[in-house]
Amino acid sequence: MIDDAIRGLVEYGLETGLIEREDAIYARNQILDVMGLSEYREPEAPRAYAGLEEILKELLDDACARGLLESDSVVYRDLFDTRLMNCLMPRPSEVNREFWKRYGQSPETATEYYYKLSQDSDYIRRYRIKKDMKWTADTRYGRLDITVNLSKPEKDPKAIAAAKLAKQSGYPKCQLCMENVGYAGRTNHPARNNHRVIPITVNGGEWGFQYSPYVYYNEHCIVFNGEHIPMKIERATFVKLFDFIKLFPHYFLGSNADLPIVGGSILSHDHFQGGHYTFAMAKAPIEKHFTLEGFEDVEAGIVFWPMSVLRLRCGDSDRLVELGDRVLAAWRGYSDEAAFIFAETDGEPHNTITPIARKVGDKFELDLVLRNNLTTEEFPLGVYHPHQELHHIKKENIGLIEVMGLAVLPSRLKKELADLADFIAEGRDIRADEELAKHADWVEEFLPRYAAAGVTVTRENVNGILRTEVGNVFARVLEDAGVYKCDENGRAAFGRFLASVGFAEA
Repeated sequence: MIDDAIRGLVEYGLETGLIEREDAIYARNQILDVMGLSEYREPEAPRAYAGLEEILKELLDDACARGLLESDSVVYRDLFDTRLMNCLMPRPSEVNREFWKRYGQSPETATEYYYKLSQDSDYIRRYRIKKDMKWTADTRYGRLDITVNLSKPEKDPKAIAAAKLAKQSGYPKCQLCMENVGYAGRTNHPARNNHRVIPITVNGGEWGFQYSPYVYYNEHCIVFNGEHIPMKIERATFVKLFDFIKLFPHYFLGSNADLPIVGGSILSHDHFQGGHYTFAMAKAPIEKHFTLEGFEDVEAGIVFWPMSVLRLRCGDSDRLVELGDRVLAAWRGYSDEAAFIFAETDGEPHNTITPIARKVGDKFELDLVLRNNLTTEEFPLGVYHPHQELHHIKKENIGLIEVMGLAVLPSRLKKELADLADFIAEGRDIRADEELAKHADWVEEFLPRYAAAGVTVTRENVNGILRTEVGNVFARVLEDAGVYKCDENGRAAFGRFLASVGFAEA
């Protein structure tokens, strides 16, 4: 039976183009070595497999049964099956050569090749990604994307304990370092045997281009500094963004902010995220235009969006770099007590920017999202952070992806929303359930609106209603994260900041 699975993995490599026919025997022998086997017999009636997941499961089950894995858990299985997939992988130099060869045809051709390779190699585990819950929700700000993340496997207690006891290593320094290419991994660091990176030049420096293993949207990529240096939003940030956009004009690229609370999860390594996807924020219109003396060639305006976004548009990206730097410098030191904006308290800086760059037609665009990480006794997790009444749905930081209109919600919501649907449809007491009680205020707020509109909540429509209301919560999450609100006072305060930069309403 194991010969069937070995043959199946080799055939998978041939079908996907990871290997060629003359590589088949070599690949088989590499797989045998990883499996701790020295013999192979070609199956007389080869078994047909439904897909890669089934092949790997059979190989992993066999390896577990023969004691090749320390434990039959997702952590050790992932470390092992990544070694198996590496038996089918081309060398980094081959991937790089093929990428730039295809780039000669078009940037799109190159990224299509590389994205397919990243999936076929199981670096992006398709069969896990498809488990994520995804839907859209129509709001006053447009159609928002909602995801409940189920593709990141939870570590079992034994693996967690092993990770704590594991020797702390400075190699690789983090999960974004170039040294991850081909790295076997350990209990406290993911396996990357099948990982390949495309080297690119950004702002005169060596950078890497790769895809996220947890693709939240189409061709979700990561662009990272070849050096392990902290993130910093500065003038050079805008240069780097547009250097990448000029290489890959069909992609957008953005950065998390560089301060805690409003920043990303990895602030220790300079990096960006991008991809081939148009978010709701990119579709949002400019609601009020502004001009700035000396930058009459740049279209500027406040975007109709729950967060505070200044959009700059020009055919010359250098002009956007100059103006972006001017806005950033002004925002770093800007305070407006009436709007509860403070540049710093007790020497701690609070103001920063989440920037996003793209090309639309023959124009470059730079969206500057104003961020502030001030905390108070009332809002200890952040004034411009999801407020406490929304934590039953979303408590985590609002990073780049969510700023643009895609909610990444915790996996617990899969079960909680399903249970809520049952409770609502059956008229049961939500407050009586320890796990669901946190949602009771929310449900009691939105159900009367449906009753007033003459909508009867039933088993058939309750899931759709819950998804709509989760979308509404996410819109409110973004409103909380916005330093200026989408109302008359908020727009007036936003205008005061722009006036301090030198902008005048057009």
